[in-house]
Amino acid sequence: VQLVESGGGLVQAGGSLRLSCAASGSIFSINAMGWYRQAPGKQRELVAATPTGGRTNYADSVKGRFTISRDNAKNTVYLQMNSLKPEDTAVYYCNAGLIRGDTMNYQDYWGQGTQVTVSS
Repeated sequence: VQLVESGGGLVQAGGSLRLSCAASGSIFSINAMGWYRQAPGKQRELVAATPTGGRTNYADSVKGRFTISRDNAKNTVYLQMNSLKPEDTAVYYCNAGLIRGDTMNYQDYWGQGTQVTVSS
């Protein structure tokens, strides 16, 4: 199983970016998918998460600006980021908690990370 992210880059403050993360491999079902970020010198923090059949939740700092969505048929999660601020600059990581199809065991996976840089 692997998670492949795309969509990061450099944008000016007030701009928008859309991140994508596709899960592939031996997947029976996905319990939840989400996005985390880590800025230099800081701990990794939750940005947004969408559990299957559950309520989506967001970090207070991104509420009203970021939107997480999923395409379950494609095992893909998206993060639409609007009104970006310099403090949103970080490496963004995709996360998925899922049941593997080959072992039927629950396992947690991370993407490789994608850099988002917001200039002032």
